[in-house]
Amino acid sequence: MNAVAIEALAPVSLFISDLHLTAERPATNDRFFRFLSSAAAGVAELYILGDFFEAWVGDDALADPLHAEVAAALRALSARGVRVHLMHGNRDFLLAEAFCRASGAELLPEPFIADLYGQPTLLMHGDALCTDDVDYQHFRRMVRDPAWQVAFLRRPLAEREALARELRNRSEQIKGDKRPEIMDVNAEAVAAAFRRHGVQRMIHGHTHRPARHGLVVDGVACERWVLPDWYETGGYLACDATGCRLVMLD
Repeated sequence: MNAVAIEALAPVSLFISDLHLTAERPATNDRFFRFLSSAAAGVAELYILGDFFEAWVGDDALADPLHAEVAAALRALSARGVRVHLMHGNRDFLLAEAFCRASGAELLPEPFIADLYGQPTLLMHGDALCTDDVDYQHFRRMVRDPAWQVAFLRRPLAEREALARELRNRSEQIKGDKRPEIMDVNAEAVAAAFRRHGVQRMIHGHTHRPARHGLVVDGVACERWVLPDWYETGGYLACDATGCRLVMLD
């Protein structure tokens, strides 16, 4: 067995989210490619928990040069023996099987319970926990509806891209008028998720507020890890049999 194959068996799982990859932010794209060739290259698993791309309007967007480069880089990582898992976010909920075939990634349902070295762990993007943002939750239900998605994907690619830009611009304007706490997770929604799934650890992104939160749910000690976004520096969560730790990139 060669050295690369041995490194790929290291019992470590990495978690990232909210990269928002786009040609408009080349520094973030470069940081991601360096991450794949360094920190992610020798681990057992890489989990991407949503908002991987700034927007994804359908798998025919794979023709975009950046999208093709990202898929090829993930395929190369997968070929090293690293298992790549992908979850939808609020920006890229239309990622589908064609992208998975091109990238070698496995598309996970949300939520998903992963067995991390004997510790059942609830994985989510995190937007479903922000229940105080009533307007956003209404929008989320609409765009996750299969009928809405079928109708959207029937539109020409250029039209879908223009609509995605319009939605992003509108979203940024609306967020500027909202109190920050409204866009954070709701404490009862978090507790309910722990109860529903019977776990003591949760990992999610979306809020861009990286931290470890300790809490007690029905007398049971739990922990909630929030992943960093990649707008400025980026970072990841590394988990193994001893626990988890946040690592921020330069």
